[in-house]
Amino acid sequence: MIPHTRFARSRREFIAESAAGFGGLALSFLLQQDLLRAEASQIVSPLAPRKPPLPAKAKSVIFLFQAGGPSQMDTFDPKPLLNTLEGQPLPKSFGPIRSQFLKDNARILGTRRTFKKYGQSGIEVSDLFPHMARCVDDMAIIRSCYCDIIVHSAAQYQMMSGRLVPGFPSMGSWVIYGLGSESHSLPAYVVMPAPEGALEGGQPMYGQGFLPAAFQPTMMRPGANPILNLDLPRGVSREQRRRTIDLIRDLGQASMAPDDNQVSARLASYELAFQMQTDAPEVVDIAHETQETKDLYGIGTQPSDDYGRRCLLARRMVEKGVRFVCVVAGGGPGELQWDAHSDIEENHHRLAAQTDKPVAGLLKDLKRRGLLDSTLVVWGGEFGRTALAEGRDPNALGRDHSPTGFTWWMAGGGIKGGTVVGTTDDLGIHAVTDRIHFRDLHTTILNQLGLDQNQLTYLHLGREERLTELHGTVIEKIVA
Repeated sequence: MIPHTRFARSRREFIAESAAGFGGLALSFLLQQDLLRAEASQIVSPLAPRKPPLPAKAKSVIFLFQAGGPSQMDTFDPKPLLNTLEGQPLPKSFGPIRSQFLKDNARILGTRRTFKKYGQSGIEVSDLFPHMARCVDDMAIIRSCYCDIIVHSAAQYQMMSGRLVPGFPSMGSWVIYGLGSESHSLPAYVVMPAPEGALEGGQPMYGQGFLPAAFQPTMMRPGANPILNLDLPRGVSREQRRRTIDLIRDLGQASMAPDDNQVSARLASYELAFQMQTDAPEVVDIAHETQETKDLYGIGTQPSDDYGRRCLLARRMVEKGVRFVCVVAGGGPGELQWDAHSDIEENHHRLAAQTDKPVAGLLKDLKRRGLLDSTLVVWGGEFGRTALAEGRDPNALGRDHSPTGFTWWMAGGGIKGGTVVGTTDDLGIHAVTDRIHFRDLHTTILNQLGLDQNQLTYLHLGREERLTELHGTVIEKIVA
């Protein structure tokens, strides 16, 4: 026997020493692949429901996004001084204002709206909203909102994600990142855009940004068929489709690293699509709703039919465990939104007629079904409008964008109804008391869901990112 040669005493030593050690490398690779398969098979869905860290008043959110920026002084914030000073230059005591299109010689534009007090709370609401006005005792009106930018796209990004630029997660994505979903057969986060077309901020304002792909929204189509291809292909049984999905899952998991969120999200989307073919047709089919319920939402009559259908779908979705639903009012270019640059009267009458009855119907329907207590309903746009006139025709004047003072409201989900928070100045230009930034609105929404803005973070490029960026404050005056 050669002195420096000895036989391997075990199979492990034999593999380790064979082929100059490459046998051991090959074995370690094979064992690692087995480990990855085992871990992949045990991966928990990123959308599995999670218990919130704080006491929660709400389980879901319906955001009624009023795109374009409704005028606060023509809706929920009466300013009689506007009519007193109509046609005059802005008094210097109101300070400089921020605008995008106003001319130097712009004059104050009065309002043609009349305001009345409604409900036991006696909150004043414009005659644009006769149906919503009857729900004020369930609503907390926030008259002192403000943001940091005056153009639509950047304001929409800040409203949705807390940032002025795209690429950051929307509040819907943050919510399902923190709480997951209570439904295994419907999307966790749904956006229902208006049929008129895309907005300035585009789809990125609704997106998941740098969060894993599983937290992206599901965009539903406007019209009678919001989700296409819900039926199985002809000649394919549910059992056959189940086997196909299982095969795709097994193939994907065979070489998937545990932290591969792209493949994981794709596999989860296949599984969700399969489950939706069973449950979603029932959810999106409103044929079985009573005629009284359809009438409540303004379905079957114009111009409220489309928004009424989408509001009713929002109720049916939260009823089935969907966590966050965004229902957009207004789409496409300019005046098809609440973006009343040329004729505030025509624009706001048209948009109010489309949305007033559906929104009120949603609140009433949620309340009578016992869902309003656990559903936070939020209404608002990316900014408000100026007190000064824009346009050349004195009989059809509009209002420019105004980010320094505007109105949102919230209802349900632990919100103290029949309350008004904050004020703007006597012309509705600047928020002056209890000023509420978008980050404060975001913080309050998270709080009602039992989420803490400081705990709901995600490590991105070495920094713990959060929805609010800077520290937001819960609006304690509206929290029950």
